[in-house]
Formats: sequence, structure tokens, C-alpha cells
Amino acid sequence: MKHSFIRIILFSLFLIGTMQGAAQNKKSGNPILPGFHADPEVLYSHLTKRYYIYPTSDGFPGWGGSYFKVFSSKNLKTWKEETVILEMGKNVSWANGNAWAPCIEEKKIDGKYKYFFYYSANPTTNKGKQIGVAVADSPTGPFTDLGKPIITSSPTGRGQQIDVDVFTDPVSGKSYLYWGNGYMAGAELNDDMLSIKEETIKVLTPKGGTLQTYAYREAPYVIYRKGVYYFFWSVDDTGSPNYHVAYGTARSPLAPIEVAKEPIILIQNPEKEIYGPAHNSILQIPGKDKWYIVYHRINKNHLKDGPGWHREVCIDRMEFNPDGTIKPIVPTP
Repeated sequence: MKHSFIRIILFSLFLIGTMQGAAQNKKSGNPILPGFHADPEVLYSHLTKRYYIYPTSDGFPGWGGSYFKVFSSKNLKTWKEETVILEMGKNVSWANGNAWAPCIEEKKIDGKYKYFFYYSANPTTNKGKQIGVAVADSPTGPFTDLGKPIITSSPTGRGQQIDVDVFTDPVSGKSYLYWGNGYMAGAELNDDMLSIKEETIKVLTPKGGTLQTYAYREAPYVIYRKGVYYFFWSVDDTGSPNYHVAYGTARSPLAPIEVAKEPIILIQNPEKEIYGPAHNSILQIPGKDKWYIVYHRINKNHLKDGPGWHREVCIDRMEFNPDGTIKPIVPTP
């Protein structure tokens, strides 16, 4: 009886250990959205107390998606597809396709929340990608487009007007727009959030680097934490497994960017079949110093079959060291 009792205890301990190991090895749930989506913009709405992701609709050859959807969640784990909020050629008169890389800002104006949705698309003139804006009273719309683009040309004379980001400085309350493929530009928005102050446009492209390190390609994103402005960008091509995220810091929203000493914070992990994780947005949990990075990666089954437009949306924790530098992010399956 004594030996049988010991065997039962040992077997019970084995089962507990196995269950704990299984829990530790449980997948994060990535990708978090069904199907192919890319360039995710994440938002926490103070109006609805829910999280939202606004992605590029992916899976179309040549990045040919023509509409934007929105997904919502209460817990960052379970996401509900809400609706199509904007469609080129249908409720956007100046554009006919290539609906790419949106961003959104929730702003209280005259005591009421407003939502400003910025995006890039191909104009009906076919004179290169341009950036537009639509407005709503709810995170899910309906959105009303301005009726014309607000960014139509590059301040450098080259590159595409795509990959827009909007940032409101908690210090000054001013809002800024950032954009650019092959260059990074930034400018202060006017109070109406529907146009930029042309005289404030600055070229902010981080200097130096290579495709293996931090050479700027696209997808600027800005956050503020403890007196520091953090700038994120993507390196290499969206169809490359090497597509990754680098960062730097600045003293103000339009100040020169100082590249971090260890700039790469998110990159592929072939052993886990994770490729091309980049084009990110960042989420701070309201009231906490707790941060998440939302990004896309190449679907592993399409590495040689349209990798640039077979992408999926993922989320992982982003943590800071005591000195304010960012810890390398471990992308999860």
C-alpha cells in the first residue's frame, strides 16, 4: 500500500508538471486576425472602452486592395470583424484603389470625440500614391472622406506618399503627421486635423545603416514615454523575410532622430517559421506603463508565392529597459 501511494503521488506530480509545461508552451494566438491583412494600426477608444485594429486588406496581387475594414476587441485576444469603413471609388471619389497602410487618431473636439482616419491610395489621375483623410463620430464609422488628398507630393522629390502615421503630443497637445517610402517626412497638423501646416514640413529620414541593420525604408510610427519621443520604422522590403523594425529617439516631434545603439527590436526567426515581422503600430494600455507592438509578418506558406501581399497581423509585448532603451521583442508563433 505504501509503495502504491508513493507511485500515485509521483504520477500526480508528473501530470501537474506536464500541464504546466503545456501551459507555458501554449501559443500566443498569433496571427490575431483571420485571413490576410497587413500594416495594422491599433487604437484604444476612450469613448467605447474597446481596442480597434485598422489594417490594409491583403491577399490581392500587386497590393490591389480597395477597401479598409476595422476589427474590435475587449481583451486584445478575441477580435470581431466590424465593417468596411471606407472603399476607394465608392465613398472616396478621388482614388480608385491601392488602399494602403492607414492610421487613426481619437481626439476630443468641443467636448465630443472625433475620429480622423488617414490612409494612402492611388488617385484617379494615376500620378502616384497620395494621402487622404476621413472623419467619423465613432471608431467604426460611418466615415466621411474629405473629398481630396491632403498629401500629394514628396518633400524630397522622390519616393511614394504612403505609410502615414498620426501622433498627438501629450506635452503640447499638437498633432503631427508622418509619412514616406524611401524617406520620412513629418509636419504639424492644423487644428482641424484635415490639413498640414506646410511651413512645418521636415525631412526626418534616419541617416545611415544597411538592409541588415537600420536603413530606413518606410512605415514611420511615433510614441512618447517619460520625456522621450520614440520613432519606429521598417527596414528592407515588405516581401523580404528580412523585413524588420528599427528605432531611434528624439527630443521633440520634429527634431532630428538619433538612431538607437541597438536599433533592431523585431526581426525574423526562421526556427519558428516567423518571417518579415514589421510595419508596426504601438499600443499603451491606458493608465499603465504596459506596451504592445502590433505588426504584420509574411504567411509562412507564401514565402515564394506573393510574400508581399500574403501577410498576417500579430501582437506581442514590448518592454523597456531601466535606461529607456527597448528590449528586443521575441515574436511568438
